[in-house]
Amino acid sequence: MTDDIIYLVLLGSCIGFGQFYRKIQNHDEKKWIGTAFGLLVVVMASGLHSVHMLFSYLVSALIIIYFNRKKCHLITFGFMFGYLFFFRSVTYLGFQAPPGHSNMIQMILTLKLVGLAFEVNAAHLKSIGIGQAKKNDGQGGETKEMEALTENEKALLKLDMLEVFHYSFNYVGVLTGPYFTYKTYRDAIYLPFSAKANCIESTLEKLKVIPLYAGLFLLVSYIWPLNYATSTEFYEERSFVYRLMYVWPTFFIFRMRIYTGIMLSECVCTMAGLGAYPKACGNKSGHGPSLDCSSMISNADDHEYDFETVRNIDVINTEKCWTFREAMKYWNMCVQYWMAMYVYKRFPSKKYRTMATLAVSAIWHGAYAGYYFCICAAPFYLPIEDLYVKLFIKDATGTKRQVLNVICWISKFFAFSYMGIAFLLLTIEKIWFYYGSVYHIAYIMWAVMYGVGVLIAKDRKAKAKRAERATQSSGEK
Repeated sequence: MTDDIIYLVLLGSCIGFGQFYRKIQNHDEKKWIGTAFGLLVVVMASGLHSVHMLFSYLVSALIIIYFNRKKCHLITFGFMFGYLFFFRSVTYLGFQAPPGHSNMIQMILTLKLVGLAFEVNAAHLKSIGIGQAKKNDGQGGETKEMEALTENEKALLKLDMLEVFHYSFNYVGVLTGPYFTYKTYRDAIYLPFSAKANCIESTLEKLKVIPLYAGLFLLVSYIWPLNYATSTEFYEERSFVYRLMYVWPTFFIFRMRIYTGIMLSECVCTMAGLGAYPKACGNKSGHGPSLDCSSMISNADDHEYDFETVRNIDVINTEKCWTFREAMKYWNMCVQYWMAMYVYKRFPSKKYRTMATLAVSAIWHGAYAGYYFCICAAPFYLPIEDLYVKLFIKDATGTKRQVLNVICWISKFFAFSYMGIAFLLLTIEKIWFYYGSVYHIAYIMWAVMYGVGVLIAKDRKAKAKRAERATQSSGEK
């Protein structure tokens, strides 16, 4: 709770500071003030352990700026994730453990610096392509048309240590995210959109629901505390059904805590104006505008704005959507964008890219076994859900469809809750002891469901082939 109080105080300070920061007109002054306040937040949260963040920045910036830009993204990826592992392991070397929120700062910094290296690599490869195209044109050969470098890409190719420092430690998102690209950061500094968007209204819209999530978190965690699931009484005096159903309130507590934290971190962005773009740009979480918005700069007053670029969670759709697969899309969306862009799409093997992405996600979350149990279990549940949706829900209509959707919704949250308790219990001993106490029932049930589903699918396929042959035979007669 002490960590939570520090977290709330720092986030509240960041939200309030946005009212002043957003109005700064001078670009250089805005950079320095944002970075100075960001460093203050880092030091207040981490103390002397801030040295870890500064060292990470220094090494990564040197790699990005001075190393071969065809490979700088891979070297930065290896260094930052390696250092993240070291950061979490310092206690094994006899050093004092960093404060709780230092881990989150290091996690976000990892995404930002690795993402920046990938952005630099992409801009570099594009510049090489343009240079080659011009050379071919000079020789009279046919060339592939390429767009000229954007202002952001030019800035990426001219990065210096100071600019990377500003991006790394600007107070917006430095504590808990959300992840945003260098382009988004740069646009907030140089474009007029942040001054035109209704930042206060967007912030209040999020703030008004946060007391509900926080209140539910406190109430349910008081009635069904997580630490009770590790007590002797829980295993010796509670029934099998009680132990199994206990995953529901624990995952509910987890959701309310995450909703509160993520929406507060979004408020830091909206109050500062970071991530504000005209709605007409087709903005997407993490990515930013999907359409060119340069033509809208001159008449910035004439547009309606949104903050979809820094929207990290969609609570309503997470709760009400029917399937596990769909719910995953609405959770931690900016981080999912990073994972999709820099791991999933870049991984050389299509067969293993999903597992590789989830493994990187688990490594990013932490070194505890619980993260791997939880996150890496998802790929085994998804095919089961997909199979039953295809077999029973896809073609259903009316009341039958509604009933099946509700059953799927219950299954979705049970799966999240059953996997999620591993995320919360963390250590393999506690996880295995809990799952053993409920006889690993969910995993056994899912295996049986998958086997039965495959048999049903094969039977239907065989019947369809027999019907097709019968139709063909009758047609020939």
